[in-house]
Amino acid sequence: MRTFHEDGTLPNVIFVFGSNLAGIHGAGAAKVAREHFGAQDRIGVGRQGMSYAVPTKSHRLLTLSLPEISRHVEEFVAYAIAHPELTFFVTSIGCGLAGYKPADIAPMFRDAPHTCSFPDTWREHLR
Repeated sequence: MRTFHEDGTLPNVIFVFGSNLAGIHGAGAAKVAREHFGAQDRIGVGRQGMSYAVPTKSHRLLTLSLPEISRHVEEFVAYAIAHPELTFFVTSIGCGLAGYKPADIAPMFRDAPHTCSFPDTWREHLR
């Protein structure tokens, strides 16, 4: 049976979402992260409350290149490895407003630990 915190979040579960470097969390998973998981305005990278921001857009809200996103994913993976006590719910990062396809983004997470869960649409790209 799962237990919930009073604020509605699962204990030790981190909501991982695509963000922009300006830290404007106004739409999609970023908005959910701000409203329900402690993402903070003006912080576009890393752990915030029970969320973790992986940038896919610049300060000017332009889509980052795949190598730039990959660098941020590597930082996230290192964080996840360093925190085995946490579970990470990874959303379809980069596959919404940033415009990438699962085949572009999902392989970046191949080295993520088993404490990460991923969207079903990424399954074939994480084998």
